[in-house]
Amino acid sequence: MFALLALASAACYGAADFLGGLTAKRANTLAIVVLSQLAGLALLLVALPLLPPSSPSRMDYAWGAVAGITGGAGVALLYRALAIGVMAVVAPTTAVCAVIIPVLVAVGSGERPGLTTVGGIVLAIVAIALVSQSEHPEPVQGHAAGSSMPAVTLALLSGVLIGSFFVALARTSAEAGLWPLVVARAVSVALFAVMAVLTSQSLRVPFGILGLVITGGSLDMIANLLYMIATRSGPLSVVVTLASLYPASTVLLARVVLHERLSSRQLVGIVCAMIAVMAIVR
Repeated sequence: MFALLALASAACYGAADFLGGLTAKRANTLAIVVLSQLAGLALLLVALPLLPPSSPSRMDYAWGAVAGITGGAGVALLYRALAIGVMAVVAPTTAVCAVIIPVLVAVGSGERPGLTTVGGIVLAIVAIALVSQSEHPEPVQGHAAGSSMPAVTLALLSGVLIGSFFVALARTSAEAGLWPLVVARAVSVALFAVMAVLTSQSLRVPFGILGLVITGGSLDMIANLLYMIATRSGPLSVVVTLASLYPASTVLLARVVLHERLSSRQLVGIVCAMIAVMAIVR
């Protein structure tokens, strides 16, 4: 069951990133982050009364705060990178960093995946790298064509922060319920709202993309929820690898919605991702 939850979270993460990248091209990145994060928080608060009682500890709240800072900053950098760079390159680059950090932490904490699982994890990382390969990359907005280093740098930093976010959420206890996510999202919203005030940036979002921003924030929260539940019933190294396959859905959405062509390497990467999932689940 945890594998299905992790895969579902990957699909939601990929869709949320796709929408975040689209909207960040048409509005201030900080405004997109604040509004989407606020939409996710609202969705979570509506769901709380419908769930069984929980008893979070101080450490659960602390890990939630860490998740809010790292996750919020990671998403902000990712949306910016998606807005100025090539989507099919930025998302997988972030994912590679995001999966390596939790896997190293899990192994350092004593997890010992079986040989088939290790092979699946390695193949998944290869799949993420292949999905990032495009035979016809688009020019990078705001930079000279072929100079994608700024976007890639942002993607790498984003991956480190998102990987730390994955670790922080995984450290929360099952008894905490959804409260670590509430704390995480409240911290991130407050952090970026204060940043907007200090930098005098407007948080207005064009009405035409308002629905997309809210949908993206809601999908991101659903993905976080599915991931957190999965980590409470399965090994972190496996769960985070499956959840980090989200670039596949981002690339597929770009193909369906934006009619971007998939390169042969990307197609091979998607096939590798499917094989990796079967190996890891087995």
